[in-house]
Amino acid sequence: MRNTDAADPKGLIAESFEIDGITPADCRTIFLDWALSLPADLSADRALRRLLSRHQDKPRDHPMQTVLREALASAPVPRRRGGWAARHRDG
Repeated sequence: MRNTDAADPKGLIAESFEIDGITPADCRTIFLDWALSLPADLSADRALRRLLSRHQDKPRDHPMQTVLREALASAPVPRRRGGWAARHRDG
């Protein structure tokens, strides 16, 4: 059994690096499953940074490396929600 943690709770990302001939489309599908299994208390940005660090020894041109880097580059910037301004809007 593969070691897992909050950044890769099902070990999906780690396993993707073991699959011979994996395609970018396969990696995107695995990534979606990974994203849906991420604990609510861990930001995707933080988890992606952990995974990229953990798998930095893997080939840079591996499709999962590309998917992880693209996801990190396009991760939305967390914005504050609520507070006084949200409660006192006209509308």
